Amino acid sequence: MSEFKEQIKQLIISSLDLEDMTTADIKDDDALFVDGLGLDSIDALELGLAIKKQFDVKIDANSEQTKAHFASVNSLAKFIEQARS
Repeated sequence: MSEFKEQIKQLIISSLDLEDMTTADIKDDDALFVDGLGLDSIDALELGLAIKKQFDVKIDANSEQTKAHFASVNSLAKFIEQARS
């Protein structure tokens, strides 16, 4: 799972053009939005598209559960793993 989380972190960095960051800068349980990384709704859309493309996962943009899945790298990894199985 650790390698998978590294893939997710790398996807966050590359899809959102966070050139100043490395995967080590993103903690598994840090908030991705507002606090933490400080991502916004536009970043959420871009990240959602990148996840859909790379991991072939369907994401419901209007779901309250989706917001919870995007809370941290840990929650994203769990969501993607469940969606792919």
